[in-house]
Amino acid sequence: MSDWTKSDWRDKPRVQMPDYTDAAALNTVEAQLSKYPPLVFAGEARRLKAHLAAAGRGDAFLLQGGDCAEAFDQFSADGIRDTFKVMLQMAMVLTYGAKVPVIKLGRMAGQFAKPRSAPTETIDGVELPSYRGDIINELAFTPKARIPDPAKMLHAYTQAAATLNLLRAFSTGGFADMHRVHSWTLGFADGKGAEQYREIASRIQDSIDFMAAAGIDGDTSHEFSSVEFYTSHESLLLEYEEALTRIDSTSGKWLAGSGHMIWIGDRTRQPDGAHVEFARGVQNPIGLKCGPTMTSDDLKLLMEKLNPDNEAGRLTLIARFGAGSVGKHLPRLINTVREEGAEVVWVCDAMHGNTIKSSTGYKTRPFDSVLREVREFFAVHQSEGTQPGGVHFEMTGQDVTECTGGVRAVSDEDLSDRYHTACDPRLNASQSLELAFLIAQELTDLRQALAKSRVASL
Repeated sequence: MSDWTKSDWRDKPRVQMPDYTDAAALNTVEAQLSKYPPLVFAGEARRLKAHLAAAGRGDAFLLQGGDCAEAFDQFSADGIRDTFKVMLQMAMVLTYGAKVPVIKLGRMAGQFAKPRSAPTETIDGVELPSYRGDIINELAFTPKARIPDPAKMLHAYTQAAATLNLLRAFSTGGFADMHRVHSWTLGFADGKGAEQYREIASRIQDSIDFMAAAGIDGDTSHEFSSVEFYTSHESLLLEYEEALTRIDSTSGKWLAGSGHMIWIGDRTRQPDGAHVEFARGVQNPIGLKCGPTMTSDDLKLLMEKLNPDNEAGRLTLIARFGAGSVGKHLPRLINTVREEGAEVVWVCDAMHGNTIKSSTGYKTRPFDSVLREVREFFAVHQSEGTQPGGVHFEMTGQDVTECTGGVRAVSDEDLSDRYHTACDPRLNASQSLELAFLIAQELTDLRQALAKSRVASL
């Protein structure tokens, strides 16, 4: 990529990005950010890429989750801890089901910008620019609040740095000890309506007890009490991304220093657009959202641009079709990948295609629809003989009421109780963990089916 520079995207068509009104202020912020330390390091990104390569082979499984959009006013140590905590619980349950390591990848420490369906919104006859996330403008519906402010990038950097600092401490400081994590999960399984999950929880406990009896615990094994945790976000605000992009001194390659993985959204995946141009030149693992409008020709061109060397772990395809539509769209994309001999990781985003308006007027996502899309995703891969590599959820560790359903059922009428998201609805802690139990069973069934198929072929 010797012919690529981090500012080349500026010569390409741009979409879903703000038009800053104060060029001097923007230049000042970009210059300041360019002097700040990167938030992540090249060795971490390479390690994540190796893990993702394993997921593509079926030797690991990706759990990607976190906020729809991180908010400045909701930032707290408790919020970070709670999301990290539920992801650890989910990962342990998924590890039991998949019998392979689970890669933990948060939508955290950078998920500040959001694409919007329209550049403006109108309320009571007043038209203003759309809210695009706290890194760009503010949610309040006033002319001043909706003006893009470049100084917000500095605020975002500070919050991202603090988030990463805490995540690294939680990952290695004893908080992630298996005994502690599973005790939280047992609390969920003992709750009302969770009887079906107690058997799995008990089996996990038996495994932990066995390892302890064999002398394997937090005191004897570092792996028992610590985890690797990575961060990801949609690479949308390219001024911010460019400012944090650095040359890696160990390899001489460019690194997007804003997060371990960056992804390109379904609205910004134009092959000749600014976002693809930026992503193609950095060494980070790249995610690519694939919606119903993704054609085979689109996918071929994007795979060539984003992963010309066909490097395993480099490109993750995040399918987002909606429940009932996976069988219509996913097989053709799988066939395209197969025809090209491309190395990819297949991940299911079961959130974005399942957004509806509730009877009470709230944007929501039904738990059953999310689960259905995951199951359809697994079924297609089993039918095609390909490897489902992971799942991607918008979720939080807090007890919000934004998605309906689940064992601790949230109804349409409940949504107003604790509806805190400024953008898209998130699964709460209980719904997230319940999904992990259900997906673990899917992974177990898939593993057993593959084993039977191998025996039958002998």
